[in-house]
Amino acid sequence: MYADEFSIYAGNANKALAHDICRYLKTRMGDVEVFQFANENIFVRVKENVREQDVFLIQPTCRPVNQSVMELLIMIDAFKRASAGRITAVMPYYSYGRSDKKDQPRVPITARLIADMLTVAGADRVLTMDLHQGQIQGFFSIPVDELTAVDILGRYIKDKGLDDMVVVSELGFAKKARNFAEKLGAPLAIVEKRRVGNEDKTELMNIIGDVAGKNAVIIDDEIDTAGSLMEAVNALVQHGARDIYSCATHGVFSPPALERIIASSITEVVVTDTIPLLPGADTSRITVLPVAPLFGEAIRRIHRGESVGALFSSEVELVEEMTFWGSRAVDDEEEEQETPFPISVER
Repeated sequence: MYADEFSIYAGNANKALAHDICRYLKTRMGDVEVFQFANENIFVRVKENVREQDVFLIQPTCRPVNQSVMELLIMIDAFKRASAGRITAVMPYYSYGRSDKKDQPRVPITARLIADMLTVAGADRVLTMDLHQGQIQGFFSIPVDELTAVDILGRYIKDKGLDDMVVVSELGFAKKARNFAEKLGAPLAIVEKRRVGNEDKTELMNIIGDVAGKNAVIIDDEIDTAGSLMEAVNALVQHGARDIYSCATHGVFSPPALERIIASSITEVVVTDTIPLLPGADTSRITVLPVAPLFGEAIRRIHRGESVGALFSSEVELVEEMTFWGSRAVDDEEEEQETPFPISVER
């Protein structure tokens, strides 16, 4: 049995999200040093007692990707050696997810390698969101809880009251896109595309479905360089679509993604805050929805031994509250002062 307390710590990849999760759970973030020496070696020191505690380490492996991965691995090792009772790696964004199979001769399956590294480092379970492919869960020999932002994104689009809508997706995301379309009561169209080589370039093949005269909502798991997104937008315009929206869980936005979006005919791009946006970038067409409540509820349920899947059932009506949670923000400093740490949860 773990101590009847859980504590939350974070690396440097997305401290704003970690802070919001702590604010949602009415606790403060734990004190840990994570920095890089001049020789690029990463150092971690846990500055509090975590013996037998249920520890959650929040670190999406976003840019700088390799540094974020190493920070997480070293944090896990540090907490394991500090005798933490259980260590959960909270990875809102799982990098290297596209490398999940051997689709060419003599290439690695890096998504499996990352899973092995996390397990060997000492993680007891993983909490993540919208993996590039669901089968990545099978790369782990430890429990994996995969959350999804489809409900949050769907609620946001539904509240816009768009008429005559069609949901557009590529084949690889078709299953989740079908659920997204059902929530919106809209038909589904499929973008058939082919990736060219190892570069971030795609060759659009066809659009299967009727999009003429409709408001189109493109749904995907992530937007990287926005190359395939722009191909889809241009094809939708050619096929007579009206306003075009794009929804994705992870806004990677590698250059020149934001420039492409601003220069395109797309109406709005909606992402979540699993990955922080680059400071100073033109985000006039970007809407960011918070996922802190969803991760906060999942952390609470994991600690209590309750069902995480129930978060997505019709019995738990948290989606609307989660969608607009960011607009009802409270003062962080007051919240921290009023709440003890680590948080104790009644069983």
